[in-house]
Amino acid sequence: MAALEKGMARHTGVSNTTSFQKKSRSKLVSIPGTRPSVQNGQLIVSTGVTSLDYVIGGGLAVGTLLLVEEDRYDNYSRMLLKYFLAEGVVCGHELFLASARDHPDEIMQELPSPIVDDVASRKIGEGQPQPCDTENPDTMKIAWRYQNQPRVQTTLASSLRFGHYYDVSKTMEPEVRQAAKCHTFYPLQETPATTESSLLPSPYHALLKSIQAVIHKEGFDGSTPQSKVRNVLRLGLHSLGSVLWRDDLCCKDNPAHCHALTTFLYALRGLLRTSLSVAMVTVPSHLIQNRTVMGRIIRLSDTAIALESFRGSEQETSPLYKDYHGLLHVRQVPCLNCLTCEVPNTKDLAFKLKKKQFTIERLHLPPDLSETVSRVSKPELAAGCGTTATGNKHLDF
Repeated sequence: MAALEKGMARHTGVSNTTSFQKKSRSKLVSIPGTRPSVQNGQLIVSTGVTSLDYVIGGGLAVGTLLLVEEDRYDNYSRMLLKYFLAEGVVCGHELFLASARDHPDEIMQELPSPIVDDVASRKIGEGQPQPCDTENPDTMKIAWRYQNQPRVQTTLASSLRFGHYYDVSKTMEPEVRQAAKCHTFYPLQETPATTESSLLPSPYHALLKSIQAVIHKEGFDGSTPQSKVRNVLRLGLHSLGSVLWRDDLCCKDNPAHCHALTTFLYALRGLLRTSLSVAMVTVPSHLIQNRTVMGRIIRLSDTAIALESFRGSEQETSPLYKDYHGLLHVRQVPCLNCLTCEVPNTKDLAFKLKKKQFTIERLHLPPDLSETVSRVSKPELAAGCGTTATGNKHLDF
């Protein structure tokens, strides 16, 4: 009987073997400073601003284009570009910087310094409600039953740590900055290219040729193997469409080169789609008078945001926006490997520049009672219920 059971056990063990094999996941490309997206599995990089990464769905997908509509004085859009380049330096990515107003070397010298010591403590403090001090009577503002309630969470941050923090009050060390490989393009130093058969003006044509040469030479398109580990190319193109690029898009309602910038962006997206590269392009949208052309520019980009600064406007002195420096508008979010896009949970976004950091937060306007109080005169408030329609403080019996 025992022998029979052993024989059945052997027979059962052999028969349980099957040809089914667990399907293993495909190996993703491992590149420093990148990670697969949680939503669509696309390889993404950080913009350098963690709150902006949260707004656009976790980061910038490799092979896509981010369009930034500049603010009126080009202060904060230029800062976003420097954050984008600084993140590339810290992650060891190659850079390509093109600018017509300032020399690219001057922009590289203004990159913010990375923060190393305060990252852990900053992440621990985010998202945790701060306990209220019950012994301090000044902490009670509304009512006792709201005393221990958590405050409104305005900071935008993901639970997964991605990207780095930077101190805008300090510039990056020259040794760290020079360790990164950076390609620059300055139209005033470039020889004019012959564009008889091209639809692009001379600066755009030369810029596109320069980008194409770098992508092909460094092996970002896969045509030639890269010398070391695989890397990502970050493209920073500053203030395209301005007069300095010999484009009349900002000067006339019906410009002669109305299709120049859109044609360039169309060709640029073709290069990005077939290479390990990602681009950030800033455009002075407030100077473009033809809104139809501006709509085409937005649709030719993958992700589009707009910065509305309060500087020089009525909102700068308004008490409602005293804690912010401007508004951020999300124009477009890409749909990658899916039918729907990752829409941010709120559209009321504002940005502010602290002493050391540029952050994007949910626009939260606290109740301001100063205007309501100013409508009522102080004598009427002191009179209370004894005040009559005639304004007498004494009660009439």
